[in-house]
Amino acid sequence: MRRVLIAAVLACVTQANAAPKGSDVAMALDEVHTLTFKSPIATVYVGNPAIADVTMIDSRHAFVQGKGYGRTNIVALNSDNVQVFNTHITVTGGEGSGTVTLNRGAQRITLNCAGGRCEPTATPGDDQKAYDTESAQTSSHQNTARGMATAEATK
Repeated sequence: MRRVLIAAVLACVTQANAAPKGSDVAMALDEVHTLTFKSPIATVYVGNPAIADVTMIDSRHAFVQGKGYGRTNIVALNSDNVQVFNTHITVTGGEGSGTVTLNRGAQRITLNCAGGRCEPTATPGDDQKAYDTESAQTSSHQNTARGMATAEATK
């Protein structure tokens, strides 16, 4: 009886610690948000690194940067490779934005809209030309930001 009780308690504790849901994070492009983990983290995965990037500060804190428009998730594992954190990251053009899908016959273009302005959002399944153009613009924007950060750091 005692073994059954101990096993049941351990199962409940393991399930409770396995994957608590973090609060979803909404941020603007190039905005940084701090994540605080309840327990030390050993590994962090980003579902789509083109949308968000994570930089660990220490084992319990991380910066998340919005790199491209869209939605992805972040999963964190402890040193035993047990998932202890999972949250969604939504990168938009600012407050009150939403996603609009424009269909033109067989072509599809996804837009992220906020404040009366819509920005193309490279999303798998979109028209290939529009997807390639948006991806190139995002890469160019990120490379310019990295170059400026590197130049500033070397001063």
